[in-house]
This record gives sequence, C-alpha cells and structure tokens, in this order.
Amino acid sequence: MTGSSLLDIPGVGKNMAEHLESLGIFRIEDLRGQDPQEMYDRDCAMHGYQDRCVLYVYRCAVYFAQTPNPDPEKCKWWNWKDGCVEPKE
Repeated sequence: MTGSSLLDIPGVGKNMAEHLESLGIFRIEDLRGQDPQEMYDRDCAMHGYQDRCVLYVYRCAVYFAQTPNPDPEKCKWWNWKDGCVEPKE
C-alpha cells in the first residue's frame, strides 16, 4: 500500500470514495478492523438499496487496508462476490 487516499484502493473511484466518506471512512487506515457487511448495511440504511457490488468493493477495500502485501487477484473487487473468497487477513 503506497498511499492513504481512498482513491489508492483498487476498485474505488470517486463515487465509492464518497460512499466510504459518508460512513466516516476518509483514509485507507480507517478501513482496518471494519466489517464490510456492516458497512454495506449502514450504506443501505443511509442511501437506500445498494447493488451487491458495493459490498464486494467494501470486502476488497478492507482486505487491501489490512494486508501488507495484498494478492493482486484479491485486489479485484469482482473476486469478492458471495462464495468466491472470504476476507481472512
């Protein structure tokens, strides 16, 4: 991980960064120890239904924040779909 901006997270663009900021997450470090499912549930409560891909991005982002040398394949949000991989790091 080279920077601390949310935009440095693979799969996070301006829109997703705004979602994270609405959850009180402003830096990569803020994602450490977060529960992606809880983040998704809060996002839905605040903004209405969100596509499941938002949850997959949250899973990927938390993995990226908590892993010193993230696996490049696990840095692709679509690899965090239900049943693909589970964040263990």
